[in-house]
Order: sequence, then structure tokens, then C-alpha cells
Amino acid sequence: MPLATTRRAGLVDQVIEQLRAAVTQGEWAIGSRVPTEPELATQLGVGRNTIREAVRALSHTGILEVRQGDGTYVRATSEVSGAIRRLCGSELKEVLQVRRTLEVEGARLAAAERTDADLDDLWALLERRDVEQQEHRLDDFARTDAEFHFTVVRCGHNTLLTELYRGLSEVIAASVAATNDDPEHAETIKHRGLVEAIAAQDQARAAAEASGFLDELLARLEDS
Repeated sequence: MPLATTRRAGLVDQVIEQLRAAVTQGEWAIGSRVPTEPELATQLGVGRNTIREAVRALSHTGILEVRQGDGTYVRATSEVSGAIRRLCGSELKEVLQVRRTLEVEGARLAAAERTDADLDDLWALLERRDVEQQEHRLDDFARTDAEFHFTVVRCGHNTLLTELYRGLSEVIAASVAATNDDPEHAETIKHRGLVEAIAAQDQARAAAEASGFLDELLARLEDS
């Protein structure tokens, strides 16, 4: 599998992108073993430490899996599908509980503090999210849905709450992916009511809308 020779600036990031491309473009299939560190180092013209860091990063996202004494294998085709495989059970429940704490207050503040520009952002994200959901584009949908929820919090204009939420962005995106991998369930979760409540500056309704879908996800997790 030929890989382009890297430039000398930002070697680790460049190697990460090339390894990721090998997976997403189908050169390395799911379940296949990737070349060894020495082989990759020779192909890319970089040191083994650079390869090791790149592999470690992709392993963290769930795309690759390092099996001690056996090698490195392709586990998923994207960060989203890797997240679905990693985040489940009690860990997912804890993330949803934290999301509920932050997002309910975030929605209430958004209804109180949002600007017209904020509202335009929310409607645009909602429209994009719904199209991606209808077309079952899981990766795009998960990213847009996570961006939508962050934007709701940001519309409250509470800097500390926004930064707290931003700090959890990776695990929140993973929880979005993990709770929307079933199209039948995903289709039942709509956010138009939430945006309408924020537009109407109805704080109680916005908080109820934000808690409602998360309570539904937590209940589904309890039943599974």
C-alpha cells in the first residue's frame, strides 16, 4: 500500500492523516493487520517514534487497535464508528447524566439570552442535522448533532458553562454517535421543539425539551 512521503513539519499529524486515509479509502479493510512500525517508518521516511505516536492517536479514537504481541489492526473506518464501539454501558450512562446536567441549564439560559444571530445558527444546524438524519449519514449527523447541542449551550452566553461543555466535546460527540446508531430510535429524537422554545424565550419549555430527549435516552439504556 503506497503512502506519500511526508514533509518534515508536523510529522505526527501528517502520518495520522495518511494512516486514516488508508483506512477510509479502503486500502486497509476492517479487521486487517496494518504494516509493522519498521515497515511504515520505511514507507513514510520517518522515525519509528513518529509512527508509534500516530498509531497511538488513532488507537485512542477507535480506528486502530493495538494488540500486544500480535500487531495493530483496523477496528473502524472513522472516529464516529470507533466511538460507538468504545462508549457503551455504564460509561455511556454517566456521559448522558452529565450532558443532562449541562444541557438543561444551557437550554434555559439560551432561551433567556439568545440573540437573533444565535437563533439563525440553531435553525441552520437543525435543518442540516435533519437532512443528514433522513439520509442516514451517521458520521455527518453525529458531528452536526454534537455541534447543535454545543451551540444551544453557547447561546446562553455563560462563558464558564460553554467552556465546561467544550471541554467534554469529544466524549459528547461519542455519546451522540453511540445513541444514534439505530436509525429507528434516532428518527424519534427531534429538536424542533427545543429551538422553538428558545425562539419564544420560554425558559421552562426549553429546559423541559432538553431534559426530555436525554431522559428518553437514559430510559432506553436502562431497558437494554
